[in-house]
Amino acid sequence: MPRFLSAHPDSRLLALPWSTPLEEWPTDLLVALPRGISRHVVRFIRVGEEVYAAKEVIEHLAVHEYRLLHDLRRLGAHGVEALAVVSGRTSATGQPLDPILLTRHLSFSLPYRSLFHSGVRQETVMRLIDALVVLLAQLHLLGFLWGDVSLSNVLFRRDADSFAAHLVDAETGELHEKLTDGQRLHDLTIAQTNLFGEFLDLEAGGLLDASLDPLNLVQTIENRYEELWTELTGVEEFTGSELHRIEGRVRRLNALGFDVAELDISTSPSGDKVRLQPKVVDVGHHPRRLLRLTGLDAEENQARRMLNDLDTYRARNNWGHMDEAVVAHRWLTECYEPTVATIPAELRGKRDNAQFFHEVLDHRWYQSQKFNREVPLTEAAHSYVNEYLAGLPDEALSSESMLQVTQAGNTPNNPYDPSKGFAEPTDEIPIYDPWEDEAEEVDPASASVLDIAALRAKAGDHPA
Repeated sequence: MPRFLSAHPDSRLLALPWSTPLEEWPTDLLVALPRGISRHVVRFIRVGEEVYAAKEVIEHLAVHEYRLLHDLRRLGAHGVEALAVVSGRTSATGQPLDPILLTRHLSFSLPYRSLFHSGVRQETVMRLIDALVVLLAQLHLLGFLWGDVSLSNVLFRRDADSFAAHLVDAETGELHEKLTDGQRLHDLTIAQTNLFGEFLDLEAGGLLDASLDPLNLVQTIENRYEELWTELTGVEEFTGSELHRIEGRVRRLNALGFDVAELDISTSPSGDKVRLQPKVVDVGHHPRRLLRLTGLDAEENQARRMLNDLDTYRARNNWGHMDEAVVAHRWLTECYEPTVATIPAELRGKRDNAQFFHEVLDHRWYQSQKFNREVPLTEAAHSYVNEYLAGLPDEALSSESMLQVTQAGNTPNNPYDPSKGFAEPTDEIPIYDPWEDEAEEVDPASASVLDIAALRAKAGDHPA
């Protein structure tokens, strides 16, 4: 009888064929989902309405990763939820089998390979790089040494006009009280090496835009990481007459999605020089405020956009004197909930609610410009559903979309290995995504550094 290590046990797991090697599991238990490259046998299994990722790995690595993933979630890091380690497995003939680590599939998430197709926009690649750089900086702030940074080891979720990266593989990771500069640079070197190989693989498969050079892309990653890390942790010195720069530094970090829990401020003996350095920086500034006010859980940029709309709603109604929590409740019931309620049941797998609300706000702005009038939110929501939403690919797993490989309707790459996902669209049947159509073309040569100023301006100037 196998042993289960789990903080949230699921009794339905007991009936699964643990005495069978994972690569030989019957296809009626598996779900064909795309995934990144892995050195281990990985399968997606369906248990009721839940989908779990199962990875066969030696015991000490399985337990190590299980505990690390729990620690990272406790610290607020973006990562998948570890469900269980199943050990003590033996085959029907009594041969020992490697344990299996189970993690919960991250809803509305996409592996990087599913975001690449012939003619993929350059801006998409840059957004993926930015998401990975932000995730790496967040993990380093927490003292996490990843040890195997790559696109294959993360999942991406849409986050307003950007992506948010979530760690899915932590078997090589280590959690320290604080990382040294050498440890951080070691992780960055691994990232550059792994990503260079992944971009070369995409280039060889014709999935990388011809204007994008893999070597330039990985050099961009180093520049953007160093720029972001300096903004998060760098020392700033100024005169005693410029104390407003303390508040300015905090506001800049908030604009990037970070909270400052502790500042190290020292002055010279004469008092004419001030030295400032953030000491404790936490991720999730906007999601925490949104959750506190409305109970809604969202990614960083989604939360920022909804809070901007909430502030605009408050100003339009001249409710500056009213308690913020009261205004937030009215916004939730009069703006947000009626908007997401316009999504037909059969289209709820296209976008999560927060992303849908963001895209409706964009659509309303464009329609208001087009018609030269202020378009009501509900009108814009119905228009977006009718004109765009139905044509978008499903990004959530539903009872209808979780097809086993034996069912008709989708063609798997390999019917004997569902983990390889469905066959890629051909040139005759290209992927069409209006969300991508509205992305701006960018010049990769001009994007060699993370433009902090541009990000701040975008956060303040985006149409509400």
